[in-house]
Amino acid sequence: MYYTGNGVPQDYKKALQWFSKAAEQGEALAQYNLGLMYFNGFGVPQDYVQAYKWFNLSAAQGNEKARENRDSLLKKMTSAQIAEGQRLSREAMERMQKK
Repeated sequence: MYYTGNGVPQDYKKALQWFSKAAEQGEALAQYNLGLMYFNGFGVPQDYVQAYKWFNLSAAQGNEKARENRDSLLKKMTSAQIAEGQRLSREAMERMQKK
């Protein structure tokens, strides 16, 4: 809702809050949407490492669009950025599995 402004005024900060809560609980669509926000810089500074992390987590749950976006994002990232995105993905996955 807040991301697109569907039925409410568009508010990326609120979208970020709600997507973050859901994504940390393992919700693949919220993870994908966070990836989009970080990739495009919507409501957050553009950050390919964070975008990679969220796309990767969503892709691991079978989200094909997240996989496609993650794979195309690789072309824009350095090897150090990719390694950092993978590390952040692993850490997030471990946190979610503990819940």
